[in-house]
Amino acid sequence: ESVYMPQVEDNVNAIRFPFFRNGECINIKSRDGQKNFRMESGAERIFYGLDDISETTIIVEGEMDKLAMEEAGYQHCISVPDGAPTPKAKDYNSKFEFIAGCEEELSKVKTFILAVDNDSPGQLLQEELARRLGKEKCKLVTWPDGCKDANEVLLEYGAGGIANAIETARDYPI
Repeated sequence: ESVYMPQVEDNVNAIRFPFFRNGECINIKSRDGQKNFRMESGAERIFYGLDDISETTIIVEGEMDKLAMEEAGYQHCISVPDGAPTPKAKDYNSKFEFIAGCEEELSKVKTFILAVDNDSPGQLLQEELARRLGKEKCKLVTWPDGCKDANEVLLEYGAGGIANAIETARDYPI
C-alpha cells in the first residue's frame, strides 16, 4: 500500500501492521523496503499482538519477529511498538510509556519469555522489560550463534530452531 513516509518525504510502498486491542484497531505501523517506519500520529502506542496475550507470553522486538514466532507455532507473542532504545540515549523512559497503557492485559501474564534481539539495544530492552514487568516473572531466550533475532533463526534453522530457543529459555537472574 502507498503510504507517506516522512523520512523520505514521499509516498512509498509499505507493509502495514495493524495494532489491535480487544479487536479494535488502535494504531497502524508502516514499514518500507528501506526499513523506514511510521506510526499513525496521535494514536496510542501499544504492543503489537496485544490481543494474543496469555498466561505465558513471548515478547519480541519487532513485528517480523512476532510473525516468525507465529510461523513456528507460538501464537502468544507480542512485540514492543518501537523496537529497542538506543544505548546512547540519556533518557528513554518515554520509550516504555506504552507498558502503562497495557497494564490490564499484562496483569494476566504469569511468565514473560523475553526473546529480543541479540545486540546491545536488545540487551537494554531486555533489562528494562524485566525491571518493569518483574524479573521474577521473566525468562530469557538465547538465540543460536550468528542469529540476532527470531526472524533470522526461522530463516536459518526453521521452526525447530525457534522452538529450541523458547523451550530452553532460562530464568532471569535475580
